[in-house]
Amino acid sequence: MLSTNGYAALTAKAPLQPFSFERREVGDRDVLITISHCGICHSDIHQARDEWGVSLFPMVPGHEIVGSVARIGAAVRKFKVGDRAGVGCFVDSCRTCGSCREGLEQYCEAGMLLTYSGRDKEGRITQGGYSTQIVVDESYALRIPDALSSAGAAPLLCAGITTYSPLRHWGVGKYHKLAVVGLGGLGHMAVKIAKALGTEVTVLSTSEGKRKEAERLGAAAFVVTSDPETFAQHQRGFDYILDTVSAPHDYNAYLNLLKTDGTMILVGVPDQPTPLHPFPLILNRRRIAGSVIGGIRETQAMLDFCATHRIESDVEVIPIQQVNEAYERVLKGDVRFRFVIDMASLK
Repeated sequence: MLSTNGYAALTAKAPLQPFSFERREVGDRDVLITISHCGICHSDIHQARDEWGVSLFPMVPGHEIVGSVARIGAAVRKFKVGDRAGVGCFVDSCRTCGSCREGLEQYCEAGMLLTYSGRDKEGRITQGGYSTQIVVDESYALRIPDALSSAGAAPLLCAGITTYSPLRHWGVGKYHKLAVVGLGGLGHMAVKIAKALGTEVTVLSTSEGKRKEAERLGAAAFVVTSDPETFAQHQRGFDYILDTVSAPHDYNAYLNLLKTDGTMILVGVPDQPTPLHPFPLILNRRRIAGSVIGGIRETQAMLDFCATHRIESDVEVIPIQQVNEAYERVLKGDVRFRFVIDMASLK
């Protein structure tokens, strides 16, 4: 076993603290990655505080992982020692179901094995990237293109693919009008990626203070949702809405912004159920749908797309010792737009 240091929540809602644990030894098809950077996702906070009711403790969060390959197994062909590699939201799946065979491991019928707060085939709790190293099967690791910085690439492994996947699945591109609800970690990536796809993007936000940021990121328009008159001007104005907000909010308020046959796609996960009225859907043949990350093949395509278009996440790099403060700042919206932990601070 490989002795590893990290930061963990020992119980629900407990502050994260230094934690030592063991990783499995490197198998024939495994790569050992020395972690240089790990992003902080809002879902890390949900999980560490057991707000979805499925958390396993002790928990080392983190599924936006970038580092360098330190060791490879005898059968590894995808990586060599010294390569930069990434790990996203899952580290295994059944590999045999229809979804897995189609490269949709995120929809594995047996359930994808989460990078942290999951149980592997031996019954061990998986532990994430707020740590010095990770061992993963090469089939579930990603190549980090040279054009991307390690800190800027880390959030792409969750925030990037969470927004890229639905945009590509629903064919959002040129000649479409897209509204992005929320301009946080997910929302700012949605604006960047949609802009690169040639889409006309409007940001819908509760905060006037994010207007300049939206314009800088490439949004063609910005709407303050608390202004009823301005909001009403956009009725039936969009082909697609991508809702990135994780705080409880009213989906019904946005549905009338869709054209006939428009689609509202949910990627944010509030911790409370939201009532939905059928009339806005029925009367204009609208759809409401959901999407979660992407498979390994699509995630690699996203990284390559971002490298081609020079797209990275806007990040604030912090030492691991500030992780609890960072959690509180995320909840207050006090980050532009993603915290990334410099894991050298742990050593």
